[in-house]
Amino acid sequence: MFDPGQVIVGLEIGTHKICVAVGEAGAKGELTILGIGQCTSRGVRKGEITDTTKAAEDVRTALAEAEQQANVEIQEVYLGITGNHIRCLDSRGVHPIASFDRTISPEDVVDAVGNAKQFNCPAEHEVIDSVRQDYKVDDRTGIENPVGLVGGVLEASVHVIQGRTSRIETARRVVQGMQVAVVKPVFNGLASALAVLTPEQKQQGVVLLDLGAGTTEYAFFHGGVLRHSGVLAVGGDHVSNDLACGLRIPIDQAERLKIEQGCAVYDPALRGATHTIPGETGLTPRTLSIENLHRIMSLRIEETLDLVARDLAKSDAFGLARAGVVLCGGGARARGIETLVERVFEMPVGRAHTHNVSGPADVLANPEFAVAIGLVRYGAMRLQSRNRSRFDLKSTFQNLFRR
Repeated sequence: MFDPGQVIVGLEIGTHKICVAVGEAGAKGELTILGIGQCTSRGVRKGEITDTTKAAEDVRTALAEAEQQANVEIQEVYLGITGNHIRCLDSRGVHPIASFDRTISPEDVVDAVGNAKQFNCPAEHEVIDSVRQDYKVDDRTGIENPVGLVGGVLEASVHVIQGRTSRIETARRVVQGMQVAVVKPVFNGLASALAVLTPEQKQQGVVLLDLGAGTTEYAFFHGGVLRHSGVLAVGGDHVSNDLACGLRIPIDQAERLKIEQGCAVYDPALRGATHTIPGETGLTPRTLSIENLHRIMSLRIEETLDLVARDLAKSDAFGLARAGVVLCGGGARARGIETLVERVFEMPVGRAHTHNVSGPADVLANPEFAVAIGLVRYGAMRLQSRNRSRFDLKSTFQNLFRR
């Protein structure tokens, strides 16, 4: 049961846009989106802040719009984190059972998970999220809940997401400079999963692919458990840059062409098709090949998908993801993207939809809002556990992404 009437705010500082989602947890556990604030992003590259002054101005604008829409005063946020500094890895924590009767207690489980979280964490990094996978007691594997079992050694398998502390702190200080507290940083890929994946999909096996402007995040679930995740510092902006270079046009025209005329797959039927763009000041209009436009766009996106596929293959995602691939982020709007992803991943593909959340239909159906809405859900689930004991709280977070 959620804390009724509790307002929760998610903030995504993205490469293309700043997005703030304000939600409210109801008495029966329902979640309602009250408002969305947006602002075109400056001072952010590949998901990381490069100009704190510009980023702060844009965050302030998005916060103000969200406050006006939701009619609330925002005092704290859950902050989405992404970028090339993110490291996602599986870790194991070992804890000897010291009790006289060797019965595993809740405290033993917390200690084993804690050991797994800190394993192989460089001094300049911090743990952003950790998600329990399963346990091993002596030689018994695949145990979901070891409490009450008898054994000598408990081993916890945990998927750990780490980030460079300096990058996270930069984003945190930008937000805190507006007298808004950061409750917790959260990896964008996990936030998206909370917003758009169903328990059935996570049980069957599913790959989430979040196609952003500066980054591409991905997460693979199977058996209700997060098995693998990652982020590439490559996104839609790289497609625009390739178009600008390949077609010899300004970057702003390349961005417009990508949205209005672009396609992620090349159609031979368009051979010879052209599009005329207006000339810059003092220059005559230019006629461009649609065939070249689509080829450039398709090659860059396919290269990105191939890199993701190679990493996912380490976790046997292609043999286990029976529910296919779910797309979100701004790149999910690209024409032909589902066809290209299906060709590369060789599994069914669909566009994400927010589930078990109420609010404006245009907001819930927009794949670009998945991270911000997922941050709100993360906060709601965290609040659900705030009055529980220390073990129950950690247990909830170990199971957070199994739901």
